[in-house]
Amino acid sequence: MASMGEILKLYTKCMNFAAVKHKDQRRKDQDGTPYINHPIGVAFILTEEAGIYDVPVLLASILHDTVEDTDTTFDEIEQHFGSHVRKLVEEVTDDKALPRDVRKSKQVENAAKSSYEARLVKLADKLYNLRDLQRCLPVGWTEKRREEYYKWAKEVVDNLRGTNAILEGALDEIFRSEHLI
Repeated sequence: MASMGEILKLYTKCMNFAAVKHKDQRRKDQDGTPYINHPIGVAFILTEEAGIYDVPVLLASILHDTVEDTDTTFDEIEQHFGSHVRKLVEEVTDDKALPRDVRKSKQVENAAKSSYEARLVKLADKLYNLRDLQRCLPVGWTEKRREEYYKWAKEVVDNLRGTNAILEGALDEIFRSEHLI
């Protein structure tokens, strides 16, 4: 078992790795929030709200968009953070070579087949994104696209049910506020 110092060193290495990879990226909100706030926020939801302290899950939550949105490779993830973290990141990464509609359908379909650890990351990611959508409409989005995102996210979450009552409850509050349940 790793010491607390070794765990903190790995966690800090992961945060720095993701920060470097996402350094030039911004969220699509009006403020152009630095993108790194998103993966850090996903990890924060897991620890602060859901009480998840599983190190591979937290590392995967911080790295969950690096392969999808940067030049990072799965091999690079494995080299720095091990095969377990690589596997989790692979489970939550969309194939950007596919059209958006196909990627979204695959997320719904694959959600139920995901490992428990990947499901936690997916739930926290959806929660972060939906809260962000409640806060503001992304630049270039229409209200119709926002509504479609909520409906799609609910389909994904419905296929993740039974994973974590706290995260699912927080998501259900949002779905209720959007009249989806």
